[in-house]
Amino acid sequence: LFATFCFVLGVCNVYFLNPKSNLSLLFALFATFFFFYSVWEVRFALNSISKIILFDYYKEILLTMAIPITFKKHDDYMTPKSAWEAIDEFIPKDKLIWEPFKGDGKSGEYLTELGCQEVIHNDNDFFQSNEGEVLISNPPFSKSKDVMNRLRELDKPFIMIMPSAKICTSYFRENFKSTDSSLQIIIPRKRIHFVKLVDGKPVEGWKNACAFDCFYYCYKMNLPRDIIWLE
Repeated sequence: LFATFCFVLGVCNVYFLNPKSNLSLLFALFATFFFFYSVWEVRFALNSISKIILFDYYKEILLTMAIPITFKKHDDYMTPKSAWEAIDEFIPKDKLIWEPFKGDGKSGEYLTELGCQEVIHNDNDFFQSNEGEVLISNPPFSKSKDVMNRLRELDKPFIMIMPSAKICTSYFRENFKSTDSSLQIIIPRKRIHFVKLVDGKPVEGWKNACAFDCFYYCYKMNLPRDIIWLE
């Protein structure tokens, strides 16, 4: 506003009061420079503010709508057989496998079809049970923190399919940063496309196109490398 005032005052001084004054002309040019510089600064500030507002707006939508509605209300994303086929060579077929989350019941069937000799896949409460020798599952993502805490208590070998971003959470860090056996990660070649269910039934028109990446988080599995990229 000050620059605009100086600009107008300088122009008026040049054209109406003393148009031949070099000082007036210099004053007007100086004010003009600050006027356009101020306009540029205001535009830059508004642009930055709009980005912050939009980011917070969409972030709030994702946190308050997408997560509660998609994961908490209908936390039923079933594991496709292809997800277990992709890591077939890393699944210990001679161990007693515990698939602790029942889902639609097919995950345990897939593991059996791949050659696992014994698979426990029932409705028992994971947080109150202790079964099998190796846990292999795709747990409900809305309960990731509780699941990881429980896995740390059990201290058994496991392979869990979970979003890649979970590795950055504090509960991952606190549970496994000081263990004798480090977490190992298997990275899929492509995104795992889960089968969506609502109230136990397939969603009509649902396209099994996952919008986020997942890793296979492994513990005490003695993989040949800490990070394995699937081909």
